[in-house]
Amino acid sequence: MWNVLLSFSGLVALIQLLFLPFFPESPPYLLLQKEDKAGCLKAMKQLWGEGNYHTEFDDLMKEKAVTKGMKIMNVLEVLRERSVYPQLCTMLLLLLSLQLCGLKIFRTANLQESIIPYVSLGVSISELISIIFCSSIIDRFGRRMLLCGGYLLMALILVLLETSLLLSDQFLWLRYCSVILIFLFIFAYGIGP
Repeated sequence: MWNVLLSFSGLVALIQLLFLPFFPESPPYLLLQKEDKAGCLKAMKQLWGEGNYHTEFDDLMKEKAVTKGMKIMNVLEVLRERSVYPQLCTMLLLLLSLQLCGLKIFRTANLQESIIPYVSLGVSISELISIIFCSSIIDRFGRRMLLCGGYLLMALILVLLETSLLLSDQFLWLRYCSVILIFLFIFAYGIGP
C-alpha cells in the first residue's frame, strides 16, 4: 500500500499549491528582503486581520537595523563558518539516512538488488544538490515562487512515477525512468517545500 501513501503526499502538495496563491508573502521577507514597508503592513493585515501591528512592525524594523551591516553569506561562506558545523553535521546525517528511503520503490520497479544501494546514494546526492541550489536562488526568486514551482513539479512527477511503476512490467525501460523520476522528485522537494 506504499503507492497510496505516496499518492497522499501528492494530494497534500496539490491542496497547498491551490491555496498558496491566495496568501501574501511573509511580512519579514517583504520588509527585510524587498524593503517594502507598505507591503509588509498589508501582509500583516491580510494574515492577522485588522488591528494595530506597530509592535511587530517595530520589531522587524529593529531586526532590519541590526542586520543592515551584516553581509548575506553564500553557500561556500556558510560552509567555512565554524559556528554552523553542528547544524551542518545534523543535516548531512539526515541526508545520509535518505539512503534507506525508497528501497521499497526500487524493489517494486524490479531493479537488481546489487544496484539499489547505489541508487539510494544517488537519492541522497540529489537531495544535497537541491538544497545547495535552493539556498543560492531563494533570495532571487522568493519563497512563494519556489514553493509553487516545487509543489507543481512534485505533483507532475508523482503522476509520472505512478504511471511508470504500473507499466514497468510491460516496458522494462520504465524501471529506469522510475529511478530518474525519484531523483527529480527529491530535487523538486529540495528546491521548493
